[in-house]
Amino acid sequence: QVQLVESGGGLVQAGGSLRLSCATSGSLFRLSGMGWYRQAPGKQRELVAAVTRRGTTNYANSVKGRFTISRDNAKNTVYLQMGSLKPEDTAVYYCNAESLLGNYWGQGTQVTVSS
Repeated sequence: QVQLVESGGGLVQAGGSLRLSCATSGSLFRLSGMGWYRQAPGKQRELVAAVTRRGTTNYANSVKGRFTISRDNAKNTVYLQMGSLKPEDTAVYYCNAESLLGNYWGQGTQVTVSS
């Protein structure tokens, strides 16, 4: 019954911005580090950004300075603010919750960046 509900994907022009959201249960959210992964056609899934329970963040080198991950503990929601988008950012983006009790994944949301 664990669910990670994602939203915010869509089509945007290069240089534009988009914000992804991922909401889950309070019990899972409180115990988990949260992350965003992406998978482009023909490529392996890769980590984009992650945030710990205490708010420490890390990013893939390819998105540093352009993307920001944050979490709202009151809303049990993690966000990925994406700016200066490039066509190579096009992928399915997946929300992930990681804890010692298990790892959980969202259904994925498509982000398409046109040139």
